Amino acid sequence: KKMIAKLEQRVRELEGELDSEQRRHAETQKHMRKADRRLKEIAFQADEDRKNQENLNEMIEKLNNKLKTYKRQVEEAEEIAASNLAKYRKLQHELEESEDRADQAEQALQKLRTRNRSSVSTARGVSAAPGGTSMSLS
Repeated sequence: KKMIAKLEQRVRELEGELDSEQRRHAETQKHMRKADRRLKEIAFQADEDRKNQENLNEMIEKLNNKLKTYKRQVEEAEEIAASNLAKYRKLQHELEESEDRADQAEQALQKLRTRNRSSVSTARGVSAAPGGTSMSLS
């Protein structure tokens, strides 16, 4: 009887240990499922992050290409502006020279007119002299 009692006691202990192990096993499985879900979430998020990174890299490349295009256009526009400015300055200089020449021609014309008027008036005064002789006043 003692032996049976000991064995029954041992069976109860083993059943208790079995229950305890089953609870630990259930708890471990619960933690494992939770960790598995978290792992899947992290993997999904990593995949989304990778896709976003690829999209951002494509956008960066496109924007860099646009930036290069805009820089080239700005350089071309600056070259055109510099060329136009040089042409403007050249034409401005030519205009000023033309205006100077026109002023000089105007002054020369005025001098000729003045000289011509004075020669005409002197010639009239000389031809009106008595005796019909001409005198020069040069």
